Amino acid sequence: MKLPFAMDLSGKVVVVTGAGGVLCSAFAECAARCGAKVALLDLNLAAAEKYASAIREAGFTANAYEANVLKKESLEAAHAAILADFGPCDILINGAGGNNARANTSLEYYTPGDEDKEGVVTFFDLDPVGVEFVFNLNFLGTLLPTQVFAKEMANRPGATIINISSMNAYTPLTKIPAYSGAKAAISNFTQWLATHFSKAGIRVNAIAPGFFLTNQNRGLLIQEDGSFSPRAEKIIAGTPMGRFGESEELLGALQFLMNEEASGFVNGVVIPVDGGFNAYSGV
Repeated sequence: MKLPFAMDLSGKVVVVTGAGGVLCSAFAECAARCGAKVALLDLNLAAAEKYASAIREAGFTANAYEANVLKKESLEAAHAAILADFGPCDILINGAGGNNARANTSLEYYTPGDEDKEGVVTFFDLDPVGVEFVFNLNFLGTLLPTQVFAKEMANRPGATIINISSMNAYTPLTKIPAYSGAKAAISNFTQWLATHFSKAGIRVNAIAPGFFLTNQNRGLLIQEDGSFSPRAEKIIAGTPMGRFGESEELLGALQFLMNEEASGFVNGVVIPVDGGFNAYSGV
């Protein structure tokens, strides 16, 4: 991994949730390469440990911890272990989140009678449990880690929280109403937290990635023969730069927000990293 620019996080403890995934593992490696001691949290401990091991093998400091971001007691157990291993958190990256098929519609547009078609899930068929899960995973999955780690961050030099929003927060994508709504909530919550913690010396900002290939979406965007799916074609057509992003292309925004000297007066913002997707009207 080549960092966009040099910065020194020596002595800092960085906690990353969802660190068993493609994007958040890159965030963790970036922080470690800047000199931080990094805690990689994920429900899938094996996935987090794979990335933590790679970071250690490269000569940096990282440990993996099992944590369920929807269970406060699980987060508190991870918190206790991190305190013992590394000390209190300085930078929290709330990366855990995602979608669930139970909260998706089958079609982009509703036509009366669709609900009578076999195998078609319309808006009227959405599973409330699936919708609740998506909202909880994204919103509570950001709120609960912040409750667990932010108290010790108060008035620590350079203390910052970085949430992960999405292009869905600006304009909802078809088929995924719950995920779009949940990410809009993350952007709003980022502003709320930035205001709430402003007197405690904790900055709170967010990154809104555009379209990056991850373990979660690869099956939806790439077909078995390696070609783009119809949905991927629409995404590329709506992205002026004409491609998907690479995970390393998020690191400049991440480093900027982690760097107190560069962004010390930046608070409550959501930075799109999207190849121009949000700027393009389609015409």
